[in-house]
Amino acid sequence: MSRILLTLSLISLLLLVAAMLLGLNVGNLYERPMPGEATLHSATVHRLTGVAAALAVVFVESVIVTYFIGTSRWCREVVETYQLDPAKVAASNLLKRKTFPWALVGMLAVVGVAALGGASDPATGRPNTQAWSYWHLVGALSGIGLIAWTYFVAWNNVLANHTIVQSIVADVARIRRERGLDGPQGGPVEPHDVILPASTAERW
Repeated sequence: MSRILLTLSLISLLLLVAAMLLGLNVGNLYERPMPGEATLHSATVHRLTGVAAALAVVFVESVIVTYFIGTSRWCREVVETYQLDPAKVAASNLLKRKTFPWALVGMLAVVGVAALGGASDPATGRPNTQAWSYWHLVGALSGIGLIAWTYFVAWNNVLANHTIVQSIVADVARIRRERGLDGPQGGPVEPHDVILPASTAERW
């Protein structure tokens, strides 16, 4: 998961930076009586790239949230089934609670940047949109930094949670060896190899 998160995070950050650079090179959208065709085309590309970047950020943050929901529940079910140390469930839940607010902040940050972009866009027909262009730039720079920080926090917490999951897997492997069981085809036990009772599996 840490590698996937790193890849997705870098892609979304690259899209954010690309959208910002495109915005800086749009030209004068506030030219009277009408901006040139090249300027209008650049503005359209900037808007579309910004939308793609915003969707990418929301997707990455959603993946983070989904990962912690799934793994924390997996930890609870396995610990209860094999009667392991409940402190590991508490540690996983704590990581989840620490990560969720930052994921929400990342989503709200990109929504804020998009909202400032809309406020500065003369195509909306609103008066005095040029005054918002400065704040859109400030919001974009601040937003990219803030979103990058939320990714960094999430990545560290994912690594910590992975350690907890691996610890639980090791405990399960030990119990299965003691009971004469083993992983599929005699291989090492992985998280997806852990067998839960039928009543527990039905809830999944």
